[in-house]
Amino acid sequence: MTTQLPHEKGFHVSWDQIHRDARALAWRLDKRGPGEDGAWRAVVAITRGGMAPAMIVSRELDIRTVDTISVKSYHAGGGKADQQRDAEVLKHPDAELMGDGTGVLVIDDLVDSGKTLELVRELYPNAHFATVYAKPKGEPMVDTFITGVSQDTWIFFPWDMALQYVEPYRGKD
Repeated sequence: MTTQLPHEKGFHVSWDQIHRDARALAWRLDKRGPGEDGAWRAVVAITRGGMAPAMIVSRELDIRTVDTISVKSYHAGGGKADQQRDAEVLKHPDAELMGDGTGVLVIDDLVDSGKTLELVRELYPNAHFATVYAKPKGEPMVDTFITGVSQDTWIFFPWDMALQYVEPYRGKD
């Protein structure tokens, strides 16, 4: 039995698709916050993947207070597919803004194993955690998501991709 490479069961997400899915996430979160009229106090993006969806969600929901938490949970695998490791916070959002997380939307692109969200949830237990995509192992760590994908699917985000020339199927003529 051969092992599949990550790209062999890949889900390629275009800029248009991430924009549509992040807008759908915003619609799902609209008026679900604890504030007056279901408002949210702030959006915190988990960098780097959560930055694009967080920007779209904050725009759609007219949330002007936006911050980031920088968490590193992957490292280059020396030519292999990226490998997960223990999550580590490199930069915290403003402590006064965050408190225990009440009224704050924490946004990421994807929940995979759930380790990143588990770490952030320990810091801000009352925040609402939302991702665009979710894998089964990570679903318990997220409160709201748009699209579920299988655990063995590798998601290729547009910020990780580049357009390049491909030879025609039947040759160069």
